[in-house]
Formats: sequence, C-alpha cells, structure tokens
Amino acid sequence: MRLVAVLTFLLVALTACSTTELPSSGFLTPSASTTPAQPTDTGSEPAETAAPRRGELRFSEIARLEQPVAMAVREGDDRLYVAEQTGRLRTTGGVTVIDLSGEVSHGNEQGLLGVAFHPTGRWVYLNWTDAEGDTHATEWAFDGTRATARRDVLTQDQPYNNHNGGQLAFGPDGHLYIALGDGGSGGDPQGNGQNLGTLLGKILRIDPRGRPYDVPEDNPFAGERGAKGEIWAYGLRNPWRFTFDRGTGDLWIGDVGQNAWEEVDHQPAGSEGGENYGWNLREGKEPYNDGGTGRELVDPVIVYPLGEGGNCSVIAGYVYRGEKIPWLRGRFMYGDFCAGWIRTAPAHAPADSEEAGRVEQLSSFGEGHDGELYALSLQGPVYRIEPA
Repeated sequence: MRLVAVLTFLLVALTACSTTELPSSGFLTPSASTTPAQPTDTGSEPAETAAPRRGELRFSEIARLEQPVAMAVREGDDRLYVAEQTGRLRTTGGVTVIDLSGEVSHGNEQGLLGVAFHPTGRWVYLNWTDAEGDTHATEWAFDGTRATARRDVLTQDQPYNNHNGGQLAFGPDGHLYIALGDGGSGGDPQGNGQNLGTLLGKILRIDPRGRPYDVPEDNPFAGERGAKGEIWAYGLRNPWRFTFDRGTGDLWIGDVGQNAWEEVDHQPAGSEGGENYGWNLREGKEPYNDGGTGRELVDPVIVYPLGEGGNCSVIAGYVYRGEKIPWLRGRFMYGDFCAGWIRTAPAHAPADSEEAGRVEQLSSFGEGHDGELYALSLQGPVYRIEPA
C-alpha cells in the first residue's frame, strides 16, 4: 500500500500541468509538511555543506514568512517588502504593512500574488484575487509607516480559478506592467491568449495614476478597434513572473507550460510592444493541438521539458547586475518550482545555462536596490543569494 501511495503522489506531481491537472500547474501548492513560521530580522547562515564547485551559489536565510511569493523594494527605504500568498504584505523584519488575509481567495494559484512600488515610493500596488476569484490591481498611498487611500486601479473577471498571472512591476519607462494568465482551465478553452479583445493571457502596460488609470498613447494596440489598448504583449499562458534587466531594460518572461514545455520569453529594450509569444497556437516551440507556428510568433529563448526530473513550473528571475558575485554579472537567473534547481545563463546566450544551486518550492526571486538577488520559497524562507 505504501508503494502505491508513493507512485500515486509522483504521478500527480509529474502530470501537474496536463489538461487533467488540479486545475493547472499547481505551482503554488505548499507541501503538506509546511507550517507557517515566525519572521526573523536578518541573515542566519545555512548549515555547512560540501565544498562548492565554481559557479555555485549560497542561499542564506534572512527571514521566514508565511508562503512568500513576491518581493519588492521602495525608493529611499532599506527594507525588503514581501507578499505572502495568504494575504499580507510584510517586511522581512515581520512588520505587516497591508493585511488582505480576510479578503483574498485561497486556491492553489490564488491569493496575494504580486507587489510593486511606484518609482517615487509614494504608492504601493498589490495584485491579488478576491473571494470570487477575480483579479485586482490595487493602490495604496504609503509614507513608509501607514498604507492609506486604498483604491482599485484595475480589475479583471476570472472564468476559472487558475492561471491568474500575478506579477506587476514598473518598467524603466515608469509605466506599470501587469501579468494576467489566460483565464485558466486547461488548454485555453476560451482562446484568450490570441484574443486581443480581452486582457487575459497578456502583459499590460498602464499609467496607474490616472482615474482609474491611463493607457499610454504609444501602446501597440492603443486606439485599435476591437483590441484592448492596455495590452503590451500577448500569447501567454500563465506569466507568473517577469522581470526587467536594470542594466539594459530588457524584459524577461517566465511562462508556465501546459503538457510538455516550460518557456522563458525575451523582449529587448526599445521594443514597441505587441509581441505574440504563441499560446495557445503552440507550447514552447512546438505546435499545440495542431495550432501552427505562423502569425509572426516570437520564439522563446529558453525551453525545457515539463516532467523531466520533476520539472513543473518555470520561475523567471533577474539578470544579475550586482557587485558581490563577479562571475554572475550579466547572467540571467531562473528556476523551477517543483524540481527546485536554479540555473544561470549569459543574457546574450540564454540557452547556454548551468545549474547554480537549489531552493525547495522556489516561488519567486527578488532584487535589492544594489542589484543583489534574493530567492523565495513557498515553505517560508527568504534567502539572500551570495557567492559560495
């Protein structure tokens, strides 16, 4: 009976992104052994391990929170702010800034999913799903102590309870970028990824300081009949995490796959937007359900097989621009939630990657003011990434 139970668990894990999944990748499902722990203020060092080979990294735990899924920093503020999927925005020192725990939904891919601060530091934005499962991008005025003047900037009805995206970040142009998945279920049954008439399956670009927001005039589909002007990029299944390279302005997008492939997409700085990354015509570089490869689809720069070695959900990180790890400079970092590996690759040759460490239940990466990087585990730890 024990062998049957083990095999059943492995089968579920390795088929987590199939059309019979529960209900999709399950990349935000904590392990049964996970228990919330109390935060700590600063870096306790991990236990000593075998001597590292060249190119390895060390992950030093600096805090332990409840299901951390996103991190942000604020102008003029040395603190690190972390979004807990269960609904709270907290500092790594344990201070609660905003508490939505009584309002968020609690499905595998629901809850509080993203955080970003306005470049001035005067406003904070959260991406979260409400009790009905619908998406909110909400703004608070923030003076470093109190979050006030709450208002919804953007809302989106969600037809299913998965593929909510969740990332938001300010780009080098000062606009707010918001990731939305294709609406959920399996295989994009509503065809949202390729439909310019919906915000689902897209990355949006807006000015959030409008009422409720403004659409930049230079957005690729602004003013186009039948298209949503907020759209910056489309053809995405579940862009759980995207990041901007602080050195070049390039955009890196991790798009969680369906049955066969995980992928990372890349948009160079200076793009005028409008890229079509292919879903649901294809998954990775391969046709999906005979969807084809035409229509000016943009190829992913990284693909890897789903299920192999326990792979299940890609987590996009940053191109390292810090000073403390010289060999890592200019390399893009990414990982996989289930398999736990973290890989790095030259930004100019992203397919040429090497493993650099492991974090169980990797949920996200973070970047400090100084360009140094952090890794978050859904099990609770927040790690500072250091030279081994």
